[in-house]
Amino acid sequence: MRRTPKSIAPLLLLSGLILGCTQPVIGGFDYAPQYDFSEFFMVADGNPFRVIVSGNPFPGVSDDEEKRQLLPIMQANRPRPRLTFTYAMPIEEPHPNYRVIIVFNVANDLSAARVCAGEFRHKVVPPGRFDVFGVYCRNDLALSQAVTSMTASSPEDPRMGQMFRQLFLVLFPDYPLFRQTRGPFLMR
Repeated sequence: MRRTPKSIAPLLLLSGLILGCTQPVIGGFDYAPQYDFSEFFMVADGNPFRVIVSGNPFPGVSDDEEKRQLLPIMQANRPRPRLTFTYAMPIEEPHPNYRVIIVFNVANDLSAARVCAGEFRHKVVPPGRFDVFGVYCRNDLALSQAVTSMTASSPEDPRMGQMFRQLFLVLFPDYPLFRQTRGPFLMR
């Protein structure tokens, strides 16, 4: 029996809905006017790049074990530069101090600026579901931020890799974000 396009349409719609439900949705993203991908690329490419993880959404896993398991997942889903994520704090704080901060179950009133300044507060959420707040910082300035909410059973859950891949694409976009519009004859 030959299928007509009308009979295939519901199947395509259903498969699109199922696929769409498995991908994390990143929202609440914002970029400081100072954000520049070329600056991030220059700092991160071929270098260690510090990541700070605050909070643990997996009650059955210790904080140290959670961080140990998350690091290779973040590395496998890293943004475009050939960076190496690390938890290690340099002996002397670098100037400027670039880092990405991942806060699980962040308190509703905690801003990206406070996170970059080192303030972390968390909220209680039902088991199995958690929020993720990602912030890219230079010193105390939040250059970009994004949030997502998801479910995962453990740090090794494949959905964690998908979430980090999407989160890093939003935190570190490599396309121009801010362009001043030029008037006629390319005048500013």
